[in-house]
Amino acid sequence: MKRLEIEWLARINYGDAWELQKKLVKEIDREERADSLLLLEHTPTYTIGTDRHPEHLLYGKEELERRGISVYEIDRGGDITYHGPGQLVGYPMLYLEAAGLDLHKYLRNLEDVIIKLLAEFDIQGGRKPEYTGVWVGDRKIAAIGVKFNKARSRRGFVTSHGFAFNVKQNVEQDGFQGIIPCGIQEFGVTSLETLTGKELRVEDISRLIVPHFAEVFGYEVPIEGATLCSSTK
Repeated sequence: MKRLEIEWLARINYGDAWELQKKLVKEIDREERADSLLLLEHTPTYTIGTDRHPEHLLYGKEELERRGISVYEIDRGGDITYHGPGQLVGYPMLYLEAAGLDLHKYLRNLEDVIIKLLAEFDIQGGRKPEYTGVWVGDRKIAAIGVKFNKARSRRGFVTSHGFAFNVKQNVEQDGFQGIIPCGIQEFGVTSLETLTGKELRVEDISRLIVPHFAEVFGYEVPIEGATLCSSTK
C-alpha cells in the first residue's frame, strides 16, 4: 500500500499554510516527499475560491479589521468560506496518475471520509447533489474545495487545498454570519459539538479522521502517524 505522511500543525495563519502547501506540492511532484495530509486549525480567515463572488462577503474592511478576520483570494475551486479556531482543516497533497483520473471521484472520496467520521458519532452525514461538501439534514458541516496541480515531472496531478470540518460550536457564529457560505443562501451550517451535545477538541477529532482517510484513499498509515507530529515547519 502507499505511504502517507500525516502532520498536525495546530493553529496556523492561512497565508503560511498556503505557502507550505505550494512547497510540498513541488516536493511530491519531484518524488522528494511521500503523499501528505496536513491537519490544522486556522486563525480567522475568509477564502474566496475561483468562482469569485466577492458580493458574498458581507463585512466591509472596517468590520473585518475589528473582528480580526483576514481575506484571501485563492486558487482552489468554489466560492467563499470561513476558516477559524474550532474547525478541523485538512490539506491532502496526493499524487494522482493522469491515466483513468476521475476528478469528481476524488471529491466524493473526501466527502466519504467525513461521512465515515460522522458515523462514529452515530450521525448520518450525506450529500446534496447540486453542492460539494457534507451535510447533516439541511445544514452543512464540512466544506470542500480543491486544486489539481499539473505535475511537471510526471504524467498526473498533485492535489492541494481540501476540507474544512466544523468541530466546535463557536465556529457557527464566529465567521459564517459574515458571508453567504459557498453562495448558498437557503441552508445553514452546523458543527459536531452542536450535533452531539458534547465538548470536543479539534486535535482529538484530527486523530479520529486519519484511519478513515487512509481507508478511503488506500494508504498505509504507520502507528507513529497517530501522534500527528509537527515536523514540516
